[in-house]
Amino acid sequence: MIWLLFLLLCAAGVLSSSTQVATIFPQDPALPIGSSLTATCSVNPDHGVHAGSLYWTLNGKRLPSSTYSVLSPTVLSVTLPRLSGSRQRSGDNLVCHNSGGHVLAGSCIYVGMPPEKPVNLTCWSRNTKDLTCRWAPGGQGETFIKTKYTLKYKLRWYGREKECEDYNAGEPYTCYIPRDLALFTPYEIWVEASNQLGTATSDVIYLDILDVVTTDPPTDVTVSRVGDLEDQLTVRWGTPPALKDFLFQAKYQIRYRLEESSDWKVVDDVGNQTSCRLAGLRPGTVYFVQVRCNPVGILGSRKAGIWSDWSHPTAASTPHSERLLTGSCDSKAGQQNSTLRRDLKQFFGWVRKHAYGCSGMSIKLYDQWRVWLQKSHKTRNQVLQGDKS
Repeated sequence: MIWLLFLLLCAAGVLSSSTQVATIFPQDPALPIGSSLTATCSVNPDHGVHAGSLYWTLNGKRLPSSTYSVLSPTVLSVTLPRLSGSRQRSGDNLVCHNSGGHVLAGSCIYVGMPPEKPVNLTCWSRNTKDLTCRWAPGGQGETFIKTKYTLKYKLRWYGREKECEDYNAGEPYTCYIPRDLALFTPYEIWVEASNQLGTATSDVIYLDILDVVTTDPPTDVTVSRVGDLEDQLTVRWGTPPALKDFLFQAKYQIRYRLEESSDWKVVDDVGNQTSCRLAGLRPGTVYFVQVRCNPVGILGSRKAGIWSDWSHPTAASTPHSERLLTGSCDSKAGQQNSTLRRDLKQFFGWVRKHAYGCSGMSIKLYDQWRVWLQKSHKTRNQVLQGDKS
């Protein structure tokens, strides 16, 4: 329990040699991994304590006496070879005790590595007024000691350097700039990493706020059947509301998958319309559908924005095929159905090549095919009934 109290004092930085009956040197050193350390505990002669009666602990564990050396009646040293990374970022706790176990002095030892250059710095804006940036620590990211990351930014050709202040505790290596950003002027943005063993700076990125705009996912996504057509679904959605004042146009993507599958199929050519008909689906099947948005042409920007997150999945099922639910023992009907299925298979292959996505012309042609197909079924059934009678 004593060493835990010392840990709290060490982390808070409130231990002071003036309150101790002894002092440890060096006090709170920072060392690279693999270093060796020799520390000394010097007892105040007025207390009448001999160095030979003292002992050392590291993080609450007593160190072997073979690592000690009595340098004088009031000075005891300890040598720690080939130090590993600190067990806690607040530092490892080296403590000098008297024979009764009382703490005489302590030191926090910081053993780690200097930071490497931060990488993968990216930024985005949700409403052209704010900016969020995220990065990754360089190397493997582990320095074993407390490392501070500071996001800095400035207007490229003028203006003073500023520091981001709103670091998201829930998402490491992220910072949020909520206001006071200029438009139509590029920024320089970079990240500095620092600890007691060194500093490192990321590459500088250059961006205009208008070129990194993203939106919330599209709202009010609905998926519905197209009459009795068993292999089609219609998807509709609303424009993200936050950017209606800034958005000249937007392009959308749809992705969908079978209920029992984890593989998504993406429709890229939706354009800026807010509805799309999916064709060539499996009859009597549940599909999950999502939509996302990419803002284009915001306040004159020539660059595409950043894709939003996908909307929450919306589920719908295609109708069951009547041909799959009815049967016949008539051999002629079976042969005709076989021929029809072969023709349909060929046509669906053509549709998938020419009507993939949301092409209105191809869908119209497909609808014409379906009308003809239904008439053919009706005529064939009348002929079959006439033959049986």
